[in-house]
Amino acid sequence: MFSSLSSSSSDQKEISFQEFKNKLLEPGLVDRIVVSNKSVAKVYVRTSPQANGQSQNTDTQITTVDVPGRQAPSKYKYFFNIGSVESFEEKLEEAQENLGIDSHDYVPVTYVAEVNWFQEVMRFAPTAFLVGLLYFMGKRMQSGFNIGGGPGKGSRGIFNIGKATVTKMDKNSKNKVFFKDVAGCDEAKQEIMEFVHFLKNPKKYEELGAKIPKGALLVGPPGTGKTLLAKATAGESGVPFMSISGSDFMEMFVGVGPSRVRNLFQEARQCAPSIVFIDEIDAIGRARGRGGFSGSNDERESTLNQLLVEMDGFGTTAGVVVLAGTNRPDILDKALLRPGRFDRQITIDKPDIKGRDQIFRIYLTKLKLDNDPTYFSQRLAALTPGFAGADIANVCNEAALIAARTDETQITMQHFESAIDRIIGGLEKKNKVISKLERRTVAYHEAGHAVAGWFLEHAEPLLKVTIVPRGTAALGFAQYVPNENLLMTKEQLFDMTCMTLGGRAAEEVLIGRISTGAQNDLEKVTKMTYAQVAVYGFSDKVGLLSFPQREDGFEMNKPYSNQTASIIDTEVREWVAKAYKRTVELLTEKKEQVALTAEPAKNAEVPDDDGPAAALPDVVVPT
Repeated sequence: MFSSLSSSSSDQKEISFQEFKNKLLEPGLVDRIVVSNKSVAKVYVRTSPQANGQSQNTDTQITTVDVPGRQAPSKYKYFFNIGSVESFEEKLEEAQENLGIDSHDYVPVTYVAEVNWFQEVMRFAPTAFLVGLLYFMGKRMQSGFNIGGGPGKGSRGIFNIGKATVTKMDKNSKNKVFFKDVAGCDEAKQEIMEFVHFLKNPKKYEELGAKIPKGALLVGPPGTGKTLLAKATAGESGVPFMSISGSDFMEMFVGVGPSRVRNLFQEARQCAPSIVFIDEIDAIGRARGRGGFSGSNDERESTLNQLLVEMDGFGTTAGVVVLAGTNRPDILDKALLRPGRFDRQITIDKPDIKGRDQIFRIYLTKLKLDNDPTYFSQRLAALTPGFAGADIANVCNEAALIAARTDETQITMQHFESAIDRIIGGLEKKNKVISKLERRTVAYHEAGHAVAGWFLEHAEPLLKVTIVPRGTAALGFAQYVPNENLLMTKEQLFDMTCMTLGGRAAEEVLIGRISTGAQNDLEKVTKMTYAQVAVYGFSDKVGLLSFPQREDGFEMNKPYSNQTASIIDTEVREWVAKAYKRTVELLTEKKEQVALTAEPAKNAEVPDDDGPAAALPDVVVPT
């Protein structure tokens, strides 16, 4: 329609009134004039000229124009602006009088009201553009708030921002996790299984008058399996399981956090009995009144208060069990930890050698090995002291990647050892150029650690020595089997200090000069010795006092005087000097063993398992 309008308007020519009078009206070419919207005069020209004196029947002409469907004897070819209607009529009448045209033969003038649809549409174009822009921005905001939320998540549009983003576990999911998939935390698993048994068979407990605990807090270091245990609970329970992160409650808008807590528990009560799991609850459960200099966070406190009310308040109902996970239980609010809310705190520590063996067996069954999984699990459990469940899973995956990288069809023990070194020390720097002097220094340094630990009674047994440059271990490292005892004596800590100083002592004894390679060792020695003097009460001069440092390192004033601080510093310096003197004397006596231990490391970078034993044949490894 717009194209036809534009094409027709291009055939007409705009003229002035003077041109109209001289070139059209005077020769008698004008058939009629149509005034559109009282502003534009459209001139219809005859196809053949007519003499001024020829008689015309005005009524007939008007009838010809007005009758629809009859072909017009003229064509619209010119137009001009008329100004006001009165002025146009006066000028037209005056021009026709001057030309001597009879009043009966005046050019007929018709007034019409027309609508230009293109102009009308363009009038509303800015409004339509603004409405479209607002609609587009609304869609973008909804997508930014994760509207739809994906599978198992609630709507989070701009008008549903108060609703919680809950992940619901589907009963028919193929990727379920069960308790048999969780290993290394048998005691914690047993406690969690009680919740599942109660939800499946509540009559057994109700007949004895027992009530199900309202909640359980899973506490442990990162990677120990807190979330995995919650997933196993979801797979075993057979009741609705809803999972949410603590950070999902917080938003930039005020009042959103409490609203999402109410929405979460309302949804959980509608499908009771049910389980709610809040991961990283320390995001909203921090103790109130610890806001530092800027004061406490009112929004976070409001969210915490709403959570306290929902878990154990006047309006709460039975049937909703709350599980939560955190690795910072010390910063949680006491009201959150009291019985009636989180009745139980289930601690999940890093697994011991038996637990690591069980975890390895679970992951090894999914890999293609060149030997029985039991063969690998026992050896790998001994090679990974201090590893959590997530670290063990990473070892297995890294070993598979290394095997695939070398186009192997099966995973061997060598691949697992390379994976462990990769995780402990970082990426191997094969292209790093190391001078012979640096290689010799590092070899003696690591051999000093090995020999000192070998001959000291209470030191941790040596596991591996390497001088391969890696990411976090710049020139090499020595790995030991840590003591998993819960208690340590003064003699044990002193021997560990001596072993840590073995690298610096070996450089001084065998090379005659020291290097910067012992920086990390000195940091460990300083921290260990300060703990003995100021925390464990091992110093006679300081006495039976304990001044533990805050984990966050934020401490404005020390809880002791400057005199006590001076005594602590003097004691630490004397203890470290005593330990270093003892280590130097030991390595001076065992200089030959240090040289023999360093020799294979200088040549092979990573000595074989019999290297230290061959260098130290007269020593039995302490157990």
